Amino acid sequence: MALQEELKTQGDFLFKNRSYLPLIILVIGLSVFIHSSYYRTETPYNWLLEYFKYICLGISLFGLYIRVVTVGHTPKNTSGRNTTEGQIADELNTTGIYSIVRHPLYLGNFFMWLGVAMLTENTWFIIAFVFFYAFYYERIMYAEESFLRQKFGDTYLNWAKKIPAFIPSFKYYQKAKYPFSIKKALKKEKNGLTAVFLVFWAFNFIGESVKEKTFNIEYNFWFYGAVISLISYLILKIMKKRKLLDEINR
Repeated sequence: MALQEELKTQGDFLFKNRSYLPLIILVIGLSVFIHSSYYRTETPYNWLLEYFKYICLGISLFGLYIRVVTVGHTPKNTSGRNTTEGQIADELNTTGIYSIVRHPLYLGNFFMWLGVAMLTENTWFIIAFVFFYAFYYERIMYAEESFLRQKFGDTYLNWAKKIPAFIPSFKYYQKAKYPFSIKKALKKEKNGLTAVFLVFWAFNFIGESVKEKTFNIEYNFWFYGAVISLISYLILKIMKKRKLLDEINR
């Protein structure tokens, strides 16, 4: 198989499983975090360390914000969480955030996962994560762009010549074609907020359990954040099932 076809085959496979394969990063990250927590020595008080988890949370929420802005301004059958169906694009998104970067959803994913990777407080793991992410999503982006190039031809090529793939540039910014849809954003990205708070709570719970050598649930910010976000997810899930979040062409 030629390298071009091989990259596309790999990209299609990773695209369809992109919601699950990154969990490998989470498992490895938790393992590194547990090891670091177990062998951690007491260090002098430092305000940065005191608020480090909140900085990590801010980075992850920034990534979620990018995803919400992206999805909220797009029409139906574009920029979704489609996986089993494969690539779907009824039209080419070129305005709004797509006028500054070609893959804003993957940029959002990067920051969401970077915040989690930073929780390990392990420099080598964070560096490894960045390289893994680049390798992983490069193939997904290759497959996605091959699909868009085949479907939209010169329209896609002319847009891609100006807009960077991953690092944003505001040189050609255009206002979004579609108004922001809060319903679509809630419907499509309801998983994100819950996942972020559950993961951060898990890290906090496991870290404290290792440190104290006992399982003890603390009713702190991370616990309540996880509970509230989980309840919100269940409510939105019910609303989606009853089609309360549906909009025409969104």
